[in-house]
Amino acid sequence: MSVWRIYFVFFIILLGGAGISARLFYLQVLSGGYYAALAKGQHTNFVNSISLRGDIFFQDKFSEGGDTPGLFLAATNKDIFALYASSEKISNSEEVVEKISPILHEYYLYRDPKYGEENLSSGIASMSDDSASGGDNSVSEEKTAPVSFEDVRRELKDKMNKEDDAYRKVAGRLDDSAINEIKELDIAGLDIRKEKVRYYPGGDLGAHLLGFLGFSEYERVGQYGLEGFYDDLLRGSSNEERISILPGSSSVEDIKSGKDIITSIDYNIQFMIQKKLAETKERLKAKSASAVVVDPKTGEILALAAVGTFNPNYYSEVSGIDVFLNDVAQKMFEPGSVFKPITMAAGIDAGKIQPTTKYEDEGEVIIGKYTIKNSDNEAHGEQNMINVLELSLNTGVVFVEGKLGHSNFREYVQRFGFGEKTGVDLQGEVEGDVRNILETNRDVNFATASFGQGIAVTPIQLVTAFSAIANGGNMMKPHIAKAIVDDDGTIREVAPEVVGNPISAKTAGQITSMLVSSVENGYARKAVVSGYKIAGKTGTAQVPSEDGQGYSEKTIHSFIGFGPAYDPKFLALIKVDEPEIIKFSSDSIGPLFGEIAEYILNYYEIPPG
Repeated sequence: MSVWRIYFVFFIILLGGAGISARLFYLQVLSGGYYAALAKGQHTNFVNSISLRGDIFFQDKFSEGGDTPGLFLAATNKDIFALYASSEKISNSEEVVEKISPILHEYYLYRDPKYGEENLSSGIASMSDDSASGGDNSVSEEKTAPVSFEDVRRELKDKMNKEDDAYRKVAGRLDDSAINEIKELDIAGLDIRKEKVRYYPGGDLGAHLLGFLGFSEYERVGQYGLEGFYDDLLRGSSNEERISILPGSSSVEDIKSGKDIITSIDYNIQFMIQKKLAETKERLKAKSASAVVVDPKTGEILALAAVGTFNPNYYSEVSGIDVFLNDVAQKMFEPGSVFKPITMAAGIDAGKIQPTTKYEDEGEVIIGKYTIKNSDNEAHGEQNMINVLELSLNTGVVFVEGKLGHSNFREYVQRFGFGEKTGVDLQGEVEGDVRNILETNRDVNFATASFGQGIAVTPIQLVTAFSAIANGGNMMKPHIAKAIVDDDGTIREVAPEVVGNPISAKTAGQITSMLVSSVENGYARKAVVSGYKIAGKTGTAQVPSEDGQGYSEKTIHSFIGFGPAYDPKFLALIKVDEPEIIKFSSDSIGPLFGEIAEYILNYYEIPPG
């Protein structure tokens, strides 16, 4: 071999070695991280982390068993199963359909008909609760017919014969009994996967305060209520479980569970309130009914409800999203006479009047070209401020506002928190509307605002303001979360928060005594609870006309009160929209308030006195 050939071969070998070395340097050093991740990915399953979402608990003093005595599990996660089909491995799809259709039909029709209806309404696998499928956050406008065998067979056949999807879900939300029956068939090409869904054991109990776990595009997110407000906290810091499937390994990487929330909601009071509201709505033939109960000393919400409600397990069945809105924090109303104690408190606190201050009630007050009358259209002669609340006299609070002056009245309305959000831990709170007295100085606007017309507030704003009256002048921030449980088991309690002192303790005590007299001697007397001092006020407000011109004949009935009056355990507001029978709230829901008050006092074993 010639010398130049030897050098040429040596050069080729040297060049090849250099190329291999360079490639190894690239693979091991420059791209080491990428290929390590790729190799790791080939041995890792990525599983949607709804299983990590935190639980939500209510209080339940009658619950003694299980892992959480004294608590009711209101929102948690539930295992379900989905059936997938691989067309490459199934030789006879018709045979598969004939074998598993009877199992699916029996399950959807008898064991879980609602899940069956949901699945069949737009294909058996449509209700997947799987982020990869996109989910279904739309609002259904129709109810489905009872499940038939032919429905199941046809839908399953369509899914099995879908040519553009080699691996697809053919049935979802199955329980272990249905899955075990399918397993026994031992059909090649069928794959069973366990999935998680958000589950609400109480059904519609507390639906408006819980919200639900829905979808935003392809991501599961909490919507409305606590699920929406605390979504980041409940979901934790990781959206995927990285589960190693290397032989001999079972490690789970980078998982941080969502935190649990222990709420102040009392299961038994919540249940009672929802039952009473449903009965009241039917009895009064009303458009809607709602209520909120708080501990005025801490701001903790004990119950919050509205009818009609919904079942968060089946939120997609609801026609129209308005039902998801929380009446207590997301809807405004003109409060009417339940606002009169606020005006009275402002007048006393500012030193302009005393409970015994007298005025002459002529039955009406003329403000410019407007005439304001009492609700009973009567003149009552000389009356003091105690009588004004007992008889709910519009002319009396117009007199108080006149003594205060517009500037002082506006200031007290703001000090009580109206026109601002309370900060309650519910998604989507609105701030009310008191622009009539903030942006103008029209005398008639201030006159009507003194008895709660021409301004709009939320129920949660009203009970927050009243907490100052019930709690010695200290206004408490309303909240539902009582404690947060970290993933390591650490419990962090939510401390009560004073958000204002709109009136003095002395003024609060005076208004409380006036409200007690209102219950014992006035229109609110039907809320009396034998053996207890109850402070309360009725309210019957006109509903603005739909065209924005004046008021309609429709009304909103409300009642707000607390007890025992001088050491209150609860503060409650009941509101009924547009009842068709019974003209005044003193007759429509005064007795209901008394029933609720009596239940709560007995529930907490508070002795008479």
